[in-house]
Amino acid sequence: MSTTATLNAAAAAPRRMTVPAFRARKRAEPLVMLTAYTARMAELLDPHCDALLVGDSLAQTIYGLPSTVPVTLDMMIAHGAAVVRGARQALVVVDMPFGSYEEGPEQAFRSAARVLKETGASAVKLEGGQAMAPAIAYLSARGIPVMAHIGLTPQAVNILGGYGARGRGDAEYARIAADAAAVADAGAFAVVIEGVVEPLALAITEAIACPTIGIGASAGCDGQVLVVDDMLGMFDRTARFVKRYDTLSARIQDAARDYAADVRARRFPEAEHLYG
Repeated sequence: MSTTATLNAAAAAPRRMTVPAFRARKRAEPLVMLTAYTARMAELLDPHCDALLVGDSLAQTIYGLPSTVPVTLDMMIAHGAAVVRGARQALVVVDMPFGSYEEGPEQAFRSAARVLKETGASAVKLEGGQAMAPAIAYLSARGIPVMAHIGLTPQAVNILGGYGARGRGDAEYARIAADAAAVADAGAFAVVIEGVVEPLALAITEAIACPTIGIGASAGCDGQVLVVDDMLGMFDRTARFVKRYDTLSARIQDAARDYAADVRARRFPEAEHLYG
């Protein structure tokens, strides 16, 4: 391909959402985010989303693990690179897995730099509030955009004791509000608020300058995110805050059943599927 053709192709491609453009959507049109783990799913979701999150929820959705704790940096990088290859216009954010950033800002930088270099993603996401603020500030000052994640933080499930809603008591409500302020002040360009009581989500959205992305929080957040497999109905059980927009699990089983029946009855392949 000639240089001119390459430049023309690049000019025709849709412009990818940038971190500053994403941040500027605070109190504007709600931001749409879904998880994605493969190139093809990213390709399908990309036209409809402002951001695609390569979530460590792949622990359960892809690998059948009991929690996100066993996920490794290599796993996140492999799936992050695939999603970047499939997406053309959505901002791609990759989760930092448990154990890749909690030790301190320097460890967080090494891990995050590797993620951006090896995937081509635009940003990373990490869980935690006030304790993670120094790492967020360190990364932001060194050119790595960070999306924060507060409230119900799945990587801390062993400390939290489960996946119940957070912020019901006065002390926890105040602590999560302080977490939001700390990560926003440290330079996070957006904050995911998961599994908190709605008044808390609304208060945080009003209080901080960067967009809030709700998941089990409030429609009043600046955007929403769901695990795509939950939204598509791939699992029998989902959290209360999930709305199923399809029941793909049933349709996949129906298709597999019909295929199996055709094979066993020698109805497939037919002449149109064969080479003469």
